[in-house]
Amino acid sequence: ERVALGSTTTGATLLEAGRVRPGGEGTITLIRRSGLATLCEMLRSAGFSLEGQDDPAALMWGKLVINAAINPLTALLRVPNGELLNRPDGRALLAALASETAAVARASGVRLPFEDPVAAAENVARRTAANHSSMFQDLQRGAPTEIDAICGAVVRAGLRTGTATPLNETMWRLVKASVDRDG
Repeated sequence: ERVALGSTTTGATLLEAGRVRPGGEGTITLIRRSGLATLCEMLRSAGFSLEGQDDPAALMWGKLVINAAINPLTALLRVPNGELLNRPDGRALLAALASETAAVARASGVRLPFEDPVAAAENVARRTAANHSSMFQDLQRGAPTEIDAICGAVVRAGLRTGTATPLNETMWRLVKASVDRDG
């Protein structure tokens, strides 16, 4: 009763253990369930934008579409989220990654929480324009990335559904290659 599935598109920069700097406006989405009224009120009173979602798969895949479209690109290009929208090729890759990931979600029987995956990814990049994605921050620190759980997960789901994922596979391999120190 004390645990609920949720996600956020709010950007943040890790300054040190337990300290972050806000990196742009976003939304916190929680699975609707009883017992969360107090938490929801606390988040709203703290100024967070809050939404409810009934479908856990839609929540997770919606976040995955956004992360697959933004995180590997910002990490590899070493740019803040919003810069992807200022570069025609970056914007085209963001759009293609969002579309490819959304196609895998649909093939997996998931109804995404938005109609247009490209517009959703662009909106998050715009609202968190100055933020460095968590994957970019991980590469800067030499820390493990979430690439296996983002693009790698899309590739694995694509294999299960017979959906082609060439862009996600390329991003997956490029990020892994950029941190592969063992040869």
